Amino acid sequence: MKKLVIASNNPGKLREFEHMLAPLGIEVVTQSQLGISEAEEPHITFVENAIAKARHVSKMSGLPALADDSGICVHALNGMPGVISARFSGLPKSDSRNNRALLEAMKDKTDRRAHYYCVLVLMNWAGDPQPIICEGEWHGEIAREERGDGGFGYDPMFWLPELGKMSSELTHDEKHAISHRGQAMKVLLERLKLG
Repeated sequence: MKKLVIASNNPGKLREFEHMLAPLGIEVVTQSQLGISEAEEPHITFVENAIAKARHVSKMSGLPALADDSGICVHALNGMPGVISARFSGLPKSDSRNNRALLEAMKDKTDRRAHYYCVLVLMNWAGDPQPIICEGEWHGEIAREERGDGGFGYDPMFWLPELGKMSSELTHDEKHAISHRGQAMKVLLERLKLG
């Protein structure tokens, strides 16, 4: 595999994928570079949405496609925002509005446990009967206020007790070493090296 389409227009995710796939000599292009629209994400699980996105982009491009579906799951909110993490506060998508909405939803909660979850789906072609599926989880807590200016999404409020930092205060390399997407990508890279 020399070229791979990323089924995302999220600039933060794109930077992470490019960084991780570059050592394998895989050229990464985005669906928007090829004029491909975003796929519908009607499902209630991350894996179903990732499969739908990968299949859509592979079908439209004729190339292998990598899709990610990820989000933050908060214990006190029964797993919400979950698959709607990117649009928790409605459309158009806004990280700052989503963060404010989550802080508001958590204002009276004492249980602050949360985890990021990521599932990656790699399809070699749209009808691939055996896509590669990899997942990762990253556990922490929802802070009571935002801090730090790195990362994206809910990173400014994702507290890592064992590090004494917010996710947004980690360097690029520190985050990739332990994040949900970093864990899933490590599994994917191993699968690709073996394949």
